[in-house]
Amino acid sequence: MGRPTAIVLGAAAGGGFPQWNCRCEVCRLAWAGDKRAKARGQSSVALSADGEQWVLLNASPDLRAQLQATPALHPRGAPRGSPIAAIILTGAEVDQTAGLLHLRERGVFALFGTGATLAVVAANPMFGVLAADVVTRRACGLGEAFAPARGIEAELFAVPGKVPLYLEDENPALEAETAANVGIDLVAGGKRLIYIPGAAAMTPALMRRLAGADVLLFDGTLFDDNEMISSNTGTKTGRRMGHMPIDGGSLPALAELPGRRIYIHINNTNPILIDGSPQRRKVEAAGFEVAEDGMEIVL
Repeated sequence: MGRPTAIVLGAAAGGGFPQWNCRCEVCRLAWAGDKRAKARGQSSVALSADGEQWVLLNASPDLRAQLQATPALHPRGAPRGSPIAAIILTGAEVDQTAGLLHLRERGVFALFGTGATLAVVAANPMFGVLAADVVTRRACGLGEAFAPARGIEAELFAVPGKVPLYLEDENPALEAETAANVGIDLVAGGKRLIYIPGAAAMTPALMRRLAGADVLLFDGTLFDDNEMISSNTGTKTGRRMGHMPIDGGSLPALAELPGRRIYIHINNTNPILIDGSPQRRKVEAAGFEVAEDGMEIVL
């Protein structure tokens, strides 16, 4: 691999696509094997500057299957070894952290996140299976540069959002800019990739940061804010879940950005998952791509 490369391990939101218990109009196509609706795992990305050391952005519940499907991440050396040098968390949601439990066989790697995120992980005794003598947990302050792997520099930054669902109270702050929900700004080979799987709103500061990205992987959870309600699959709007919609939200906000713009973390109800749908054509006409599992992005 001659240039820094990112691989989309999973492009869907929590629950994957098709979701195990869903027969919405979009999932029905996938269950039927319609080629227009490709199955996708839960959101995670791998990045390497040299093809040898890899950094994972979040550890989805589908991680074991994602590693198996990605030859670049297969074990190396004998009797054990892995090219995974680090994992960076954008938050402590189940679909961002549950995959860590697949990595409990004493593999050596570093786990990065904000102090708030790592505190939630530490408070759950289940994650104690990650042996402290081989898995180093490193809390990073917002705006603090760190090097998760050879040839990669990273920085965490606040993104409007909320705490994980299981930590919500009755009136959660939906657009708070705290260490509970962050994006990851990565530089490799002089190119910048920004990963934001969850964004509740757009701010001037966030827009300024995104304008400098060569590749942006951005929250594409719902096409329409009322999508879960209109499809009878939920009772919350996208904004109530901490995700600004594509239509009337991120699509016009990001339309003039330079560089590649790719939607990721796509909910199973979102019609952009269907090749050729009107919604898919609309985002593609605006210059956006829709992430797929296995998608390689050369920086």
